Amino acid sequence: MASYLLLQAANGVVVGLIYALAAAGLTLIFSVLKVVNFGHGTLYMLGGYAAFYAIRLLGLPPALAVVAAMIALFLFGIAFERLFLTPLYTDKVERKDEYAIIVTFGLFMLLENAAIVVFGPFNRSAPSFVRGAVHLGVLAITYDRLIAAGAAIVLLVLLSLFMTRTMIGRVLDAVSQSREAAAIVGIDARRYYAVAFGIGAALAGGAGALIGPIFTLTPTMGDLPSVKAFIIIVLGGMGSVPGSIIGGVLIGVVEAIGVAIYPDADRALAYSSAFSALLLVFMLLVRPTGLFGRRHMRME
Repeated sequence: MASYLLLQAANGVVVGLIYALAAAGLTLIFSVLKVVNFGHGTLYMLGGYAAFYAIRLLGLPPALAVVAAMIALFLFGIAFERLFLTPLYTDKVERKDEYAIIVTFGLFMLLENAAIVVFGPFNRSAPSFVRGAVHLGVLAITYDRLIAAGAAIVLLVLLSLFMTRTMIGRVLDAVSQSREAAAIVGIDARRYYAVAFGIGAALAGGAGALIGPIFTLTPTMGDLPSVKAFIIIVLGGMGSVPGSIIGGVLIGVVEAIGVAIYPDADRALAYSSAFSALLLVFMLLVRPTGLFGRRHMRME
């Protein structure tokens, strides 16, 4: 039983890191633009398919395909922000929150249904990064999971370094904390909205590309991770990238351990999302702002 719990915990950390990667992108978009992106799951899905076709059509190795998918989603995110979210920064839109919800939810509906038409409704299996598994005593973890976890850690570390060590990252952090204060020191926040949305889309696409060799690709594969990403950013604290990372790992481990210890093994997997929901409820009761939450303003 102990070895089974360890295996489940290890798998939970892997999945949690990938959830954290997607959630970090959603957090960045929310904290800078003050927009809740309801289409974030479709960006995750597009990343998975972008990597798949980069391998099949361009002949890229799986690792480079992940990079290609992130670049493609970065450009897509910039284009989407420039084309559809720009009215939020003007007086043309009175109810900005509602407009953002409708536009991003429309993105979700359009892209998911378009994916069914273009990619087909059937599951696809992405090629493995490396075939085989690591055996540690009675534990066996596939190389795909280890590589996905390692890549997610590297990307999250790079994101943290980018936000703290580069000029653009510090500007994005300043805008996320207070647009008025940023404007006082000469920062034009609107110039950086597209960058934030592009990076957020790239992180979601990278998460989808990393999960492809572990699970199958489907047009609806982003639905559940999108819900998990929202749970994670509330759990970790709205607008906190470190909170998203810790929250993602917590969600992954709690769900995996919950499935392992649930008495009815036949139904345990179906209840996995319930364990993360219970964790969220507990956190809201104990600390309503999340682990590292801070006050954010609505878009005006």
